[in-house]
Amino acid sequence: MKTLEDYISLKHAAPDHRISYGKHSEQFGELYLPKENNLHPTIIMIHGGCWQARYNLTVLGQLSKALTKIGYAVWNIEFRRLGNGGGFPITFEDVAMGADFLNTIAKKYALDLNSLTAMGHSAGGHLALWLAGRHHLSRSSKFHSNSAIKLERVISLAGIPDLVAGVEQDICRGACLNLMGGLPNKIPEQYQLASPHHLLPLNIPHWHLVGEHDPLVPVSYLEPFIQRAKQQDTHVHFEVIPEIGHFEMVMPNTVSWNYIKEALQ
Repeated sequence: MKTLEDYISLKHAAPDHRISYGKHSEQFGELYLPKENNLHPTIIMIHGGCWQARYNLTVLGQLSKALTKIGYAVWNIEFRRLGNGGGFPITFEDVAMGADFLNTIAKKYALDLNSLTAMGHSAGGHLALWLAGRHHLSRSSKFHSNSAIKLERVISLAGIPDLVAGVEQDICRGACLNLMGGLPNKIPEQYQLASPHHLLPLNIPHWHLVGEHDPLVPVSYLEPFIQRAKQQDTHVHFEVIPEIGHFEMVMPNTVSWNYIKEALQ
């Protein structure tokens, strides 16, 4: 099984463009484009790392590049994280802004926003699912935007869809609590805004892929969310990938690659 060391040592695949979507140094994205000149189905890619600043978007460069070879444009976004100004609500504001920025660059780079997928790994899976559920938030919410992008599907790679259970089960070794800034029973309103399990039904297909031997986001953690989601959504897909752990999910040279392509197709 792949280790954390394998993950952080992944060589970065250079993007075609690096573009700022805001004024802060962490508000930027890396855009990967297919060679074809036609309109590109597009993926918003969100990296993991327990929402912590020590991990950044470069680890998803190889996966992003691989996706361009099967015809997708990939907008791999960076955002403020724990340790460089992030946490609730800043991390969420950045991710929403970075996603909606596609409206600004879509025409220039031939991005098809009618065929738009959010994909994220681990903590990035949480944020991808949150983007998919953001339409449920009140118009008075700081995360609401009249120009919000509309997703066709969301793919969570060992994602963290339930922050309350994440706190209870110490998913990401306390990072769920640190992200939110308090216990669920102390700040329930914030968890209502930030945890995808409170934003069901998503009303679009959502795929959840997890490794059979994932020690960081165990199958047992995900199963209650999947059961709840299937009671409310008709297009919930859950796949346990045999004989892998957590980090294989972002490596296109592992068995997870075939599962990702299936989810996209």
